[in-house]
Amino acid sequence: MAKDITTWVGMDAHKKAINVAVLSPGSREPIEWKVLNRTEDVRRLARKLTRMGEEGEVRACYEAGPCGFALKRQLEAAGSLVCEVVAPSLIPIRPGERVKTDRRDARKLARMLRAGELTEVHPPSEPEEAVRDLMRCREDVREDLLRSRHRLAKLLLRRGRIYTGRAWTQVHREWLRSLVWEEAPDQVVCDDYLRAVELLEDRLRGLDAQVELVAGQGPYCEAVGWLRCFHGIDTVTAMTVLAELHGLDRFQRARDLMSYVGLVSSEHSSGERRRRGGITKSGNAHVRRVLVEAAHHYRHRPQVGRGLSRRRIGQPTWAIAQADRAHARLHRRFGALSARGKPMGKVVVAVARELVGFLWAVVREGRQRQVQLLRRAAGRRVNVPRRDSAPRVSRAGRAQGAMLTTRSAARAR
Repeated sequence: MAKDITTWVGMDAHKKAINVAVLSPGSREPIEWKVLNRTEDVRRLARKLTRMGEEGEVRACYEAGPCGFALKRQLEAAGSLVCEVVAPSLIPIRPGERVKTDRRDARKLARMLRAGELTEVHPPSEPEEAVRDLMRCREDVREDLLRSRHRLAKLLLRRGRIYTGRAWTQVHREWLRSLVWEEAPDQVVCDDYLRAVELLEDRLRGLDAQVELVAGQGPYCEAVGWLRCFHGIDTVTAMTVLAELHGLDRFQRARDLMSYVGLVSSEHSSGERRRRGGITKSGNAHVRRVLVEAAHHYRHRPQVGRGLSRRRIGQPTWAIAQADRAHARLHRRFGALSARGKPMGKVVVAVARELVGFLWAVVREGRQRQVQLLRRAAGRRVNVPRRDSAPRVSRAGRAQGAMLTTRSAARAR
């Protein structure tokens, strides 16, 4: 039986300091110390861990949190070790454990890592993380804009200034600018709220332009085009899905992706009793939100409108066919569940769960087609014979030549 010579490291990382616990090969009690969370100290920590694991591999881990993936990148760049960022919600917890400290957390992570009981978070690359932060920044600005509009609308409601037409049109904005208040503080508050709304709208337009720019180039261009063939999905939704998941094709099954975004039902079954609850809501909430918003569009009958026709220009036929199949199936699903008297929330979530499977399928098929095209192009380049080389002979030709050679030798004898 092979001896384990791996050094296991658990780290409890915070803004100011990092608690480290190291389990050397064959040891039961960890070696512990504390370092500051600074670049030079992290580099020294990586070199020290590398020296401690000279006999074999060094594997470290820390919980996913506000420190992000910067610590992982610093450690792996400064030393020859492997660092994993693990999901804190999937760390086993003892029922009777009532004491929690940073030292205990570091020791627990080291032991759990050695036992193989931790689940690693798929780390994005630095460009992927930058695009993800861009999409989250846009979402934050959108939420701030909604809050600012609500503040102004509630001020007008409290003062009895009610607008009967459609809100936030050009006519509505002119009406807001023309309001005259008797009290000077009211005029200041109204102008300030309106100025905040206009400022956030300018920020949102700038971020939308940047999202369009990123979606039209690099690794996102083709996948965004495939996803935009679906009903209810445009550039922002497609970019949110791709940036947050950083690779739909890394999931082996569509069910794994459904579980990752928290759209599968929870379950508490024992023996012959089976009890299912609401959806787990685990994983990425940003993707779950945009998918639920897109699922509302499938209440309408399958038809290709003007906007969808523009989005499908220049896209492959197989992606359009997949989107049409999804629209037909999800519309039937929406109608069947509604006819059974299911609440609208459950209907939309069920449709969003199946929509995840179609998105996974179209991206996976697109990547496979790209790989096949690359292989064919590489095969054509490799199989081109040189002018000074002998002509290629097939397997049947080689067998026939061997048979003729055998017959000639027999005749000579």
